[in-house]
Amino acid sequence: MKVRPRLLSHENSLALAALAGAAPAVAAAVWLMHRAGLAGVQQIVVATILAGSCLIAVAWVRRKAAYPWRTMASMLESVRLGDYAVRARVHGDRDPVSEALTELNLLGDALRDRRLETLEVNALLQKVLEEIDVALFAFDEASNLRLVNPAGARLLAEPAAAVTGRGADELGLRPLLEAGAAAVMECVLPGGAGRWRVRHTTFRESGRPHELLVISDLTRELREEELQAWQRLVRVLGHELNNSLTPIQSIARSLDTLVRSDALPPDWRDDVLQGLTVIASRSDALARFVSSYARLARLPAPERRRTELEPLLRGVAAMFPSGRIELATRENVTLNADPDQIEQALINLIQNALDAVGPTGAAVRLSWRCVRQWVEISVEDEGLGLANPANLFVPFFTTRAGGSGVGLVLCRKIAEGHGGTVTLENRVPGPGCIAILRIPWA
Repeated sequence: MKVRPRLLSHENSLALAALAGAAPAVAAAVWLMHRAGLAGVQQIVVATILAGSCLIAVAWVRRKAAYPWRTMASMLESVRLGDYAVRARVHGDRDPVSEALTELNLLGDALRDRRLETLEVNALLQKVLEEIDVALFAFDEASNLRLVNPAGARLLAEPAAAVTGRGADELGLRPLLEAGAAAVMECVLPGGAGRWRVRHTTFRESGRPHELLVISDLTRELREEELQAWQRLVRVLGHELNNSLTPIQSIARSLDTLVRSDALPPDWRDDVLQGLTVIASRSDALARFVSSYARLARLPAPERRRTELEPLLRGVAAMFPSGRIELATRENVTLNADPDQIEQALINLIQNALDAVGPTGAAVRLSWRCVRQWVEISVEDEGLGLANPANLFVPFFTTRAGGSGVGLVLCRKIAEGHGGTVTLENRVPGPGCIAILRIPWA
């Protein structure tokens, strides 16, 4: 802000105004003494006393007018310099000057408290930046590094002071800086190599645009998840293989003992045929298990196209015995989805519902509704409900005799492939459960 120069200061202007107000009175007093016929010496003494009194009064006015403004200026200067300890002495009078000085004191208290809070927050933020195992980089508008936390410095294999001010190209971070808003990249950096999740956003400092780059290492997490997945897979596969191979081995040993004996019993053929039948049955069950796993692992990406929902649901209902599926019709909607995969998911959900009601002959209700951006397809039954909902989507877990344990997992993969979800829960009120397949409308 440009300040226009003044000929007189504020206090000098007030003093000059006070002097101008007192000068006529002094002049009138001198004139009256002259008319009264006082001696010249007396006139000089009285005039000197009056003039001195006026000058003293003008000096007092000048000082009184300048004091609060100089006090305010000193306090504002201290605030500007970050010193909030300076306070003005305020008298009990509630005049405008006292009120202004009181407000300045309160402003200093508020700014001091705010600075203490800011210092505490900055100290906490600095501690968090030092402790988190995520690399943070802040670049200015010229892509020069302005801030890096210890994790980022370790990733660059250099101290923070050595990399600050250098460009993204020089540091090898340009590909990460130009990646998507939430990308996963394979990258080799001086401090390590692996798979990284990259996020970045923009912010402003002193009015200038900056960019914040956040890099987190996914290698360890992916390895732990992969290890847990392999452990679960080996545990389930071992369980299923033992369930099938144990009776096969037992029957094979019994048949081997039988055919090696010198004296065969009269019904040895029946025993052999029965044993071979059991072996064939268990082998078929094992083959079905492996086939189900292969189908789950080879699920392709959905081939989306415009699909009318009502005809699709009618076609699914027609695949089951007449009268077992109760279709609650509503206004037809159009989805952008893979009809074959949606059909497969619904077949699995309906078959689970039919197995739940058992031979009672109760119907399974199939309906749909639109909720905001979702289309919810519901499959309701009146069976016994869910006894162990925690393991519903665990691969190969099943409570049905002869079940493969991949139907619900396949449904969930199909739903997630379309950007949706599938949930199962007990009906409230009433017996049975309800399965809901949610698919985005668009």
